[in-house]
Amino acid sequence: MERVSADAGASRNLGVGVLVLLLALVTVCIGSLLIGSTSVSPAALLDPDHADRAVIIKRWDRTLLGLLVGAAFALAGACMQGLTRNPLADPGLLGVNAGASFGIVTAIAWLGASSALSYLWFGLLGAAVATVVVHLVASFGRLGATPAKLAVAGAALSAGVGSWTTAVLLTDQGTFDQIRRWQVGSVAGRPDEVLMTCLPFLAVGGLIALASIRILNALALGEDLARGLGRRTARDRLLVGAAIVLLAGAGTAVAGPIAFIGLIVPHLVRALVGPDYSRVLPFSLGYGAVLVVASDTVGRVVLPPGEVPVGVMATVIGVPVFLWLVARRRMGGL
Repeated sequence: MERVSADAGASRNLGVGVLVLLLALVTVCIGSLLIGSTSVSPAALLDPDHADRAVIIKRWDRTLLGLLVGAAFALAGACMQGLTRNPLADPGLLGVNAGASFGIVTAIAWLGASSALSYLWFGLLGAAVATVVVHLVASFGRLGATPAKLAVAGAALSAGVGSWTTAVLLTDQGTFDQIRRWQVGSVAGRPDEVLMTCLPFLAVGGLIALASIRILNALALGEDLARGLGRRTARDRLLVGAAIVLLAGAGTAVAGPIAFIGLIVPHLVRALVGPDYSRVLPFSLGYGAVLVVASDTVGRVVLPPGEVPVGVMATVIGVPVFLWLVARRRMGGL
C-alpha cells in the first residue's frame, strides 16, 4: 500500500513538473515575441494583418533558434556529465567548443569563409575532429578512455586549440571583426537556411541522446557495475559522444559558445526530478530552451538602445545560479 502511495505521489510530482515546464516554455516564447527594442501589441500574435506582424515573424525565427540551441546545449551537458561522471562537466570538456571555434576561425582566416552557413559546416567539422582526437588520446593505456583521461585530454586539447584560435584573432583584424559577435554567443541575425541546415543535426543528436537513457543510468553506477549489467561501455561511450558532438557542435557552430547552459541546467533539473536520466534528459532539454530564450529576451532590453548577446546574459544569469547550487550542495548524485 505504501509503495502504491509513493508511486502515485511520484506520478503527481512528475505531472506537476511537466505542467510547470510547459507553462515556462509558453511564457518565454510569448515574451520573446512581444518584448524588444520595439514594443509589440499582443493582438499581433493572432491577427495576420496587424501592423506589427512583420516584427513578430522576425522574432519568431530568433525565438525558434534560441529554443533549439538551448535544448541542444542542455541535453549535451546532461549527457556529458553522465558520460564522465563529473558534475562540473559540460560539452567543452570534450573539446567540442574549442574544436568548433578552431574550425570556424581557420575557415575565415585561410579559406575566406564569410557566411553563417559556412560557419555551421566548418564548426561541425572542427567539433567532430576535436572529439575524435580527445577520444584517441584518452584511449592510450591499459584502462582505455576512462572519464578522468577524457577530461585531461579534453582540457589539454582545448588549451592548445584555444591558443591557436586566440593567436589568429589577435593577428588578423578582419577575422576578429567577422567572428567577434559569434564568439560571445548570439541567436540574432541568423538566416533561415542556417536554421534549416542545423535542424537535422540537432534532431539526430537529440534522438541519440534520448535513446541513451539506459546507457547513462548504467554508467552512473560506475564502470565495473555497468559492465556487470552487460553494457559494452566502450561502444556506449562512443554513442553518447556522438550525440554530444552533434548537439553541442551544431549549437556552437550556429550560435557560438554559449556558456553555462550545459553546466547548470542539468543540476537544476536533478534538484527538481532526481538523478534518473529518463527524467533528467527530457527536462534538461526543456529548461535549456527556456533559459536561452529568457536570456535573449532580457538581453534585448537591459541596455537600450543596444542589445546584450545571449551568451553574455546566460553567463550573468548562470554564475549566481551555479554558486547557489554549490552552496546548497546539490552537485552530487550523478
